[in-house]
Amino acid sequence: MRLVLLGPPGAGKGTQAQLLKQTFAIPHISTGDLLRQAVKEETNLGKQARAYMDKGELVPDELVTAMVAERLQHPDCASGFLLDGFPRSIAQADALADELTRSGKRLDGVMSIMVPRADLIERLSGRRVCRECGTMYHERFDPPKRAGVCDKCQGVLYQRSDDNAETVSARLVVYERSTAPLLSYYGDRELLYEIDGRGMPEEVGQRITAALNTVPATHRS
Repeated sequence: MRLVLLGPPGAGKGTQAQLLKQTFAIPHISTGDLLRQAVKEETNLGKQARAYMDKGELVPDELVTAMVAERLQHPDCASGFLLDGFPRSIAQADALADELTRSGKRLDGVMSIMVPRADLIERLSGRRVCRECGTMYHERFDPPKRAGVCDKCQGVLYQRSDDNAETVSARLVVYERSTAPLLSYYGDRELLYEIDGRGMPEEVGQRITAALNTVPATHRS
């Protein structure tokens, strides 16, 4: 399977990425991880990316696309992959399609996890993190035994600045604005599968698997 995973902050994309990785035995490719690794290893692309990152600027599409294209040439991608965080724009989507075409391949599907905004705000604004060990909790869904105290190390729990309701709302607006064109792009190409992201992770995973079972044989490579 050659897949793209889309989803707003708080949709459970990370959890589903791990489930898909295990189910289909394909590598999970995160552009954030690729960038950090390239910078750490001081590759040619990593050095170029770091020049932008050190100045607090976004890494240009061309560099990100080049990193993804290079990663897709690795042997472990021969039987498929799961892209997370890429593409983020129509330009990147076109570049990905061109890269796959050159290799005689194509995407099998684009999974977009859909969750109502109110639910996303509740999920994110209720998150708490331990200052000492980094363990995550949720005030409603996974609370600690003692309010404000980590079960594992008794460290103090806090709310990250980007998890307050106002900031979360702003992040969702940005996501919706940037992702809407991609949904239309892949919908027009009959590659888009919108997945109800409500419920337990296992339930969402089952919906994704069911959707993938409907992928036409002509899409599979």
